[in-house]
Amino acid sequence: MTKHLLLLEEANLVTVVWHGREKLHYLNPVPIGEIYERWIGKFDRHRIEALHNLKQALEEDSKHE
Repeated sequence: MTKHLLLLEEANLVTVVWHGREKLHYLNPVPIGEIYERWIGKFDRHRIEALHNLKQALEEDSKHE
């Protein structure tokens, strides 16, 4: 477990806060957000654009009825 946490710290995916002898680990949201934008976000943009286009087409059809 310690090796995994150390790797996450080195990758800046986890931040560490010391409270005396206790070492607390927290997710670092900045690089995780960057990963999301780089890998997952590009797929979301197409899906959101398709839904927007569908909404516009349906609204246009309902105006003509």
